[in-house]
Amino acid sequence: MSFEIIFIFALLALALFLFATDYVSFDVASIILLVCLLASGILTPQEGFAGVSNPATITIAAMFVISEGVRRTGLLNKAGNFFCDKMEENYWLWLFIMLLFVSFASSFMNNTAVIMIFIPVVIDIAARIGVSASKLLMPLAFAGIMGGINTLIGTSTNLLVSSIVQDRGGQAFTMFDFAPMGLILLTGGFLYMYLAGYNLIPARRKDDELTADFQMQGYLTDLLVESESNLIGEFLDETSLTSELDLDILRIFKTASDSSATRTKTKIEAGDILRVRGSASEIDKLLRREDLSLVPTSEWVDVDLQHGRDALVEAAVAPESTLEGRKLKDIDFYERFGAIPLAIRHHGELKQEDLKEVRISGGDTLLLSLSSDRLQDISNDPSFVISSEVDIMRPRTDKTYIALAILAGVVGTAALNLAPIVVSAPAGVILMILTGCITKEEAYNAINWKVIMLLVGVLPLGTAMDKTGAAGLIAESVISVLYDFGPIAVLSGFYLLTMSITAIISTNASVALLAPIAIQVANQIGVNAEPMVLAVSYAACLTFITPFGHHANTLIYGAGQYKFTDFTKVGLPLNLLFWILATIFIPLIWPL
Repeated sequence: MSFEIIFIFALLALALFLFATDYVSFDVASIILLVCLLASGILTPQEGFAGVSNPATITIAAMFVISEGVRRTGLLNKAGNFFCDKMEENYWLWLFIMLLFVSFASSFMNNTAVIMIFIPVVIDIAARIGVSASKLLMPLAFAGIMGGINTLIGTSTNLLVSSIVQDRGGQAFTMFDFAPMGLILLTGGFLYMYLAGYNLIPARRKDDELTADFQMQGYLTDLLVESESNLIGEFLDETSLTSELDLDILRIFKTASDSSATRTKTKIEAGDILRVRGSASEIDKLLRREDLSLVPTSEWVDVDLQHGRDALVEAAVAPESTLEGRKLKDIDFYERFGAIPLAIRHHGELKQEDLKEVRISGGDTLLLSLSSDRLQDISNDPSFVISSEVDIMRPRTDKTYIALAILAGVVGTAALNLAPIVVSAPAGVILMILTGCITKEEAYNAINWKVIMLLVGVLPLGTAMDKTGAAGLIAESVISVLYDFGPIAVLSGFYLLTMSITAIISTNASVALLAPIAIQVANQIGVNAEPMVLAVSYAACLTFITPFGHHANTLIYGAGQYKFTDFTKVGLPLNLLFWILATIFIPLIWPL
């Protein structure tokens, strides 16, 4: 075994470690891998940076923008409101139709964007009909995931697989090559969810107000400014007032007005009320000043925190957000959004104390108190998904038909082979900007740059595996274990292996690592490579076992108040069902 192969195996081990842990974010991990490959001399700079110009990288970036352009028209919001009304009439029928719509929309748009729109809709539906939102959010996410596998552009993984096949001399997949098997899996998934899966989903989230939902009763206090206080006549200096205390001043309430004042632009007067977030023990420390006194309050409700210009929102941290891995104390929420975090649901655990030390992860949900005139700021930030507000975004309804026509043009041009998707998708981006469906700033913000950097760093690893012979060596090991059982067993083994790996690392990373090996195995045993890589693609996309295997699962994790094991209980049987269906039908549709 040569040094280069040993080095590649060590790099693969490093990749799995970095992708499976939170030691560094996965985009940084991918660049580490790229630098190692270049520094070792295994890849030339041209080979190493080929991921930048790879058709998959360009097309995925473009589709992020096109999906955002359609979202900005408010079309999905209208559809959500429509289903919200209809499900009060016939719950089971319209639940099926809504999930079918979500699957269809996810076939042509970024499924994460579709799920983001429907999360507040589903929570509103659950409140109206008296059903736990947890019972609806998981089917919503699963429907979006299953819908994305049906077209070339439905998920970035399909685009990536197509590019890997093409780079190795194969024929790129066309727009609807994934649909025959995808529709079989979608049908099986819907049957499972209706016959068994729905009943396995626990009713975690209650139809409570946000203050009750985040258990804020013991963490909100009103304090009266006494007439002898040395604070009178001064602007609020929260830093000095709450120094070394785990407290936040939410608002100042003036006795001469029925509305709240901002924290920093109003002088303190005798009789003012300071509304404070913090535990009883921290409040007791503040009361040692003796010029502040407690104001008796009854049970807190949402309206108490929506007084005057105040708003109360629940915001989920988007997967792969720029905030991931940062502590709350390192993010100036008040400066950035005019918001103060009151509580956070982190990895399924509710926290109201020591918030500043919490390191944010995708799927966390924050309860935020903020000025109503700043709602637009946080709604427009791609780092957050607002769960408690549906109509914050000002939709460009006059651009709806234009955006849909552009999307249809991108799809149709590629489907009819008039131009490759790597040409039609960027053209669609240009048209979206020129027609005003999306601004240049929104277009840049719509691109998930972490995914792009992942592709830039990971795609060359596949090239290095081919170049050094590491992929062939792994392929021989796979063949030695499974070949005696026949090529279908090899395909089934790849599906199971990919499904297992994707439970701990991202879908695109698992495909970038395993698809080249699948092609090598197919070439060595003399069978068609397309069924093998399709098995890898479907297995990577259809991951339901953990809340972190797919972005859609991560999005609903906090909003649905699920436990980690809830996904395993509901998702594992579905994953096994898809494994069986893929083993049976992929060789029938794509003969080996």
